[in-house]
Amino acid sequence: MTSPLTRFADKTVIVTGAKSGIGAAAARRFADEGANVVAFDLEPGSMAEDLADLGERLMVKVGDTTDVDTVNGIVADAAERFGSIDVLILNAGIADFGTLPETDQETWNKIMDVNVNGPVHFIRAALPHLKASGGSVVMTSSVSGLGGDWGMTAYNTSKGAVTNLVRSLAIDHGKEGVRINAVNPSVIRTAMTADVIENKTVYGNLMQRIPLGRVGEPDEVAAAMAFLASDDARFITGVNLPIDGGVGASNGQPPLF
Repeated sequence: MTSPLTRFADKTVIVTGAKSGIGAAAARRFADEGANVVAFDLEPGSMAEDLADLGERLMVKVGDTTDVDTVNGIVADAAERFGSIDVLILNAGIADFGTLPETDQETWNKIMDVNVNGPVHFIRAALPHLKASGGSVVMTSSVSGLGGDWGMTAYNTSKGAVTNLVRSLAIDHGKEGVRINAVNPSVIRTAMTADVIENKTVYGNLMQRIPLGRVGEPDEVAAAMAFLASDDARFITGVNLPIDGGVGASNGQPPLF
């Protein structure tokens, strides 16, 4: 649904992981609210086609968030073309199942590199521009960054790092006019979660724990991102906002009757 709002008119938003899922929904949401959008992903997918209506307000970039030179180049190109960088939506991420003994070092390093170092590279590169624009950052963390899951040690650790990275950055850069927040989704209907949602046993277990009785949709996360990035949230920083259908409201006990 197209938003009637224009909170981001004449502002420039970089969205990582914009090819699909939450990232694609975020790119569309900010576009519909008037932003110049820099859509970035490891592969082009259909980003150019999906956002073709933006015309000159769209820049599509392909590359790896873990490569510092690539990230620096994207930030420089965006600032040169559009004149400012106002919002970073740092959504690119990967997940893997496994306990610590089941997770080899290469997999561990890759998850940390993409989920933690990737956002750090973008913030380092964009921080001078965000200071100039009074901009903000919204990262995609996870409910797995607020509490643990069974058998997801590397992912949990990476998202826990993101959760506290948000807090630390918010403290350090608030007086410079830059706000840093995160959204912390539970299960959202994306390609990454398809196997989980399609497994009847796992899905049934999820439904026992989600008070709203369904999984989330990408546009619901994108709406929260847009709020946190907007001036409507101008006194909010250092927040990790659960987008979880009420999962976090539970004390963890199963239904008693």
